[in-house]
Order: sequence, then C-alpha cells, then structure tokens
Amino acid sequence: MLYRLSIFSFSLFLSLQAVAQQQYKVGVIGFYNFENLFDTLDAPDVRDEEFTPSGSNAWDTRRYQEKLRNLSRVVSELGTQVTPDGVAVLGVSEVENRKVLEDFVQQPLVKDRNYQIVHHDSPDERGIDVALLYNPKYFKVLGTKAMPLVIYRDNGERDFTRDVLLVSGLFDDEPIHIMVNHWPSRSGGEAASQPFRNAAAMICKAAADSLMKEDPFAKILIMGDLNDDPISPSVKKILNAQPEKESIRRGSLYNPMYNLFRKGIGTLAYRDAWSLFDQILLSYGLVTKRSGGYKFYKVFIHNEPYLLQSTGQFAGYPFRTFGGGAYLGGYSDHFAVYVALVKAVE
Repeated sequence: MLYRLSIFSFSLFLSLQAVAQQQYKVGVIGFYNFENLFDTLDAPDVRDEEFTPSGSNAWDTRRYQEKLRNLSRVVSELGTQVTPDGVAVLGVSEVENRKVLEDFVQQPLVKDRNYQIVHHDSPDERGIDVALLYNPKYFKVLGTKAMPLVIYRDNGERDFTRDVLLVSGLFDDEPIHIMVNHWPSRSGGEAASQPFRNAAAMICKAAADSLMKEDPFAKILIMGDLNDDPISPSVKKILNAQPEKESIRRGSLYNPMYNLFRKGIGTLAYRDAWSLFDQILLSYGLVTKRSGGYKFYKVFIHNEPYLLQSTGQFAGYPFRTFGGGAYLGGYSDHFAVYVALVKAVE
C-alpha cells in the first residue's frame, strides 16, 4: 500500500515508476452492483422463485458458479493499476444473503485477499440486500448499523426495500465511515418514484450531518446504486453533493461523478441512453487540505471492453447475466466504480 508516486502526472501515478518528490500510501474503495446474486434455493417470504433450478431463469449450480467466477474476475481487477492489492473495501448490492457472499470471497481470483463480510438482512420484498466486503489488512470494523428506509405506496401499504448500511472503522488506522446504498428503483416512473429516493437521501444526509457535527473533518463515503443521476434532486439538492472540489465547505459533500455524467459517461444503459446511478460521494474531510491523512485523488469507472455486450439487440450495453429473457452468461448490468485515496508519508 506504500508507493513512491508523482502527483504531477496521472500517467506517472499509474505506472508507479517515476522518481517522485514524495512517498504516498494508496488505498482503493469501491462499489459494485452484483446484479441478482441469488443462490439456487427457494427462500421463504421473498420473491426469488425465478432464481431456482425450476424457475423461469433455470438458475442451477452451473449458472450460479459461473456468475461467481465472473464477478470475482471484475473485483480482482478493481484498482490494480494503482495498487497491486486492488480494492481494499467494496460495497455491494443485489446480494440475496450472507451465504452468497461467503461463496464469492472463496473464489480463486479473490480468495488470497481474505475479504471479510459485513451484512444485515433487509426487509426487501425480493430478498436482496447491500453489504460490505473488506480486506482486514487495511480495514478494521468498529461498528455497523442497518438504517431502515420506511416508505409507503399510494394505497398506504409499506414498500419494503433495502436498508442503508453504515459501517464505521479504521482504514489503515484512520477513522472512516461508509454508507452502502441501493435506493428504490424508478418503477412506476422517475417522477412518481422520486420521493422514495429522496427519503433514502435524507437518511444518508442525517447520518452524515450527525457524524460531521461531532467531527467537521469526519471522513465519510456515501456509495451505491442510487437509481438517480448526479443531477437528480436526491443527490444534488438533498445531499447537496457539489460537482467541484473548490465548492466544498464544512458540512457539504463532493460528487466526483458529476463531470463524468456531464460528458455522457455512465454505469448502466437503458433505451440507448447512459445513466450514472452508481456513485461515490465524499465528505469535506476527504477533499480539504485542512485535514490530514487520506485524501481523494481520482474516481474510476471499470468499463473494460469485455464488460460490454458485443452482439445482438443490446450490443454496447453492459454485459449482463440475462437479457430479453435469455441467459447471456455475463457479469452485471452495472459497471463497478471506485476511488483512489492517497496519503502523504512523512
């Protein structure tokens, strides 16, 4: 995790070969939507029948194991251009239970990293949760909390969805707080469903405000599949996530994804348009020069060519597991995202 880097040239940063004026520690934290990582068993009280051997997806052991191998290939690559140890902490979504995560971390491509698991069962009707994977070499968990999102449909019935997962710990002995999210979808239309995502944003905002009230330089990352873009009200207005580091003040957040979105770069595609739902927001303490320790350096979207579907109706879209009702044997309908953090070594 300790490398001699030059901050004057990104190409030098990537090559890790330049003779530099300063030594830096490098850490990578990311997020990846695992897209329906279900086991093959029919769980009670959730709608997972399609992901069983007799279900519509014919979800058998062979397909499940192929999915695990595919996901592990992606995770094994994240951040390796800046540190050979890759991603140290990874938020994930669309996982059915702890068992699928236990199966994932034992995959040969990632097993040597000894990823540990933070997972809480959520009340989501489809049975999917968020979770956090971490390499104990770099991260120590001090506390976890599942923050429920309580929302109601127009008929007054509760819409059971994913919790927000808050994990506090030490990242290379430095206090840090990570919120992993999978906000409500746009089912029923973007405008009609916007209040649900606004409610999720308010949970994150309240938690971040509380942490920053206690410590104005608290280092916080809010990550996940937000089902909203950087310009959406939930992100831009409620979370007050600013597009430029120079605009960040105490109590506000920085969104390094904003300018990528403005350039037309996304993490998922729908009806021939790219969206950037997978985001990582950072607190004042991770961008200001006034705080010591780790600072944000750069954001990445892992969109390697093999992660794009090459043929058919969805050519050019993320290469997913199913498409148009057919088994494709791909990876996910989302790209992974991650940030590089650097800390000067005295």
